[in-house]
Amino acid sequence: MKRFTSALSVLLVAVFLMVACAPAPTPLPTQTPRPTMEPTATPLPQPTATPEPAPQDIVEIAAGDGRFTTLVAAVQAAGLVETLKGSGPFTVFAPTDDAFAKLPAGTLDELLKPENKQALTDILLYHVASGKVMAADVTKLTSATTALGKDVTIKVDMGKVYINDAQVIITDIEASNGVIHVIDTVLLPPADASDIIDTAIADGRFKTLAAALEAAGLIETLKGEGPFTVFAPTDEAFAKLPAGTIENLLKPENKKTLTDILLYHVVSGEAMAANVVNLNSATTVLGKDIKITVKDGKVFLNDTIQVIITDIKASNGVIHVIDAVLLP
Repeated sequence: MKRFTSALSVLLVAVFLMVACAPAPTPLPTQTPRPTMEPTATPLPQPTATPEPAPQDIVEIAAGDGRFTTLVAAVQAAGLVETLKGSGPFTVFAPTDDAFAKLPAGTLDELLKPENKQALTDILLYHVASGKVMAADVTKLTSATTALGKDVTIKVDMGKVYINDAQVIITDIEASNGVIHVIDTVLLPPADASDIIDTAIADGRFKTLAAALEAAGLIETLKGEGPFTVFAPTDEAFAKLPAGTIENLLKPENKKTLTDILLYHVVSGEAMAANVVNLNSATTVLGKDIKITVKDGKVFLNDTIQVIITDIKASNGVIHVIDAVLLP
């Protein structure tokens, strides 16, 4: 028993010594706390606005359309590109290529030649009006003054709009410097009116009258500013005079008589037919009156001489054609 107790004591001492001499336990590593970060939102890409295309001017629209290749070529040949690219505003009545094709064969080729630049320019300016006139306003007009200085007539017939004889087929093509209305026919400006003398000569029915005016020295008078109203006898009217009368009147010694007869055919001022029919008489440049009557819708001078054609306009007055010579 004693031996067992001694052995147990020795064992306990040994255990104690082992525990005491054992190395200190290694502490467990401490975990470093991770820093906490606030979540940040990723910025979304901002939508990029599509830039609006720059507004086009009249020339750019016409050039890009495809229906106005002839018009654009004509504008270039006339040197009007910069004009129609200007600030304006302009209203352009634009003929299509088909409209130009209606012109007589060879007309366009001639107009595009350098020597015909002025004629081409005049035609093109006759298609342009100042200001931006939309279709709703065009239909309220009866005429418009063009950049050429000459008027075009405007009418509405059966719901269709016409500029002179050209139909407006597309309206209100807006440009940055005005508006385009498309037409189906090229507009041709009216020829400048000739004076009374040139009109009579060009007519071809007044050869005797022209010769008489020259013999009487009245050419420059009737080419003057006027205005005049001329009752013009035709060649057939002069032929009704007794044989030899014209030949005698054209002699220098009979100049005063011839002059008096001719001045008896001229009234000062421009009296159109609508005004003549309201008159009973008119004082001629000779100072003597002619009687005016209306019978069965026909106008007669001095009872027997009929007015057969009226209102031939000239730059300095008007011509009414008569079927016999007036004798004072």
